[in-house]
Amino acid sequence: MATRMKLKLKTVFVLYFMVSLMGLIYALMQLGQRCDCAEHDMPKDRTISRLRGELHRLQEQMRKAEPTKPPQKLAVKPSQPTIYVITPTYTRFVQKAELTRLAQTFLHVPQLHWILVEDSPHKTPLVSGFLASSGLAYTHLHTPTPRDRKLQEGDPSWLKPRGAEQRNEGLRWLREDRRGQPGADTQLGVVYFADDDNTYSLKLFEEMRGTQRVSVWPVGLVGGMRYERPVVEAGKVVRFHTGWRPSRPFPLDMAGFAVSLKLVIANQDACFDGDAPMGFLESSFLQGLVTMDELEPKAENCTKVLVWHTRTEKPKMKREEALQKQGLGSDTAVEV
Repeated sequence: MATRMKLKLKTVFVLYFMVSLMGLIYALMQLGQRCDCAEHDMPKDRTISRLRGELHRLQEQMRKAEPTKPPQKLAVKPSQPTIYVITPTYTRFVQKAELTRLAQTFLHVPQLHWILVEDSPHKTPLVSGFLASSGLAYTHLHTPTPRDRKLQEGDPSWLKPRGAEQRNEGLRWLREDRRGQPGADTQLGVVYFADDDNTYSLKLFEEMRGTQRVSVWPVGLVGGMRYERPVVEAGKVVRFHTGWRPSRPFPLDMAGFAVSLKLVIANQDACFDGDAPMGFLESSFLQGLVTMDELEPKAENCTKVLVWHTRTEKPKMKREEALQKQGLGSDTAVEV
């Protein structure tokens, strides 16, 4: 009896398997065949569209019903030094695009204060509006470059030092602002000079945060080389890997060092010389602050590139200029 029962179950199982297999084969065959079934699909499509609309409506109701949460702030250690970033900027087609990219990097850096200095006799509406909506702690300054120090049309970018007056204005504000605060001489902080067209790794800011006097690191894509960097032996900077005038006191790019806030405040006269020879702008500032032996190598003894001297291509505006001559130029009220 038990044997016959097992045989029946086995038979049922085999039949079930065969029927299922045949059904699957038939379904697969139907997938490859064309079918004039538009009339049958129309009611189904309408139902799917209606259900999607209801789902979207319910999602919107749920979103509105949820309490608004304040933006999550990055965790800040109580004793974490503030990084003061001084950035010169000037009016040009790509200015807002450059500042947007830079600001969105800074938003990921805790305890950062941005000092943005315009090369202008006044604050411009574009930069004012941009900073107001940036979500960053900032100070907006301005000071124009003297006419005799400005690059003229067609001059190569390296002909004259750029941004010296704006960086000095940032240093002036920083010293005056800190001077009135208790414990300014011992306040933890780091000063960094970040141009608006470079590219910065977030790791760079954590590297510089512990600066005691002047910290240094490599800069990529600069000076006609893959990178320039301080060469470190036994934890000390002994020379510089650079392709031009390695005999300079500090053959560093502006993006390749940071200075402690205490050192900046203690040395009131340290500033950038706008009349410095080509390539000596950084040296004109650092010579009043530190010796080579005192430099603090970061980025794994200056073997990791965490900042790149990138440049945005200047936009070509031939078609815009042609349309302007016809009175059909782009609306100047639209901010770019």
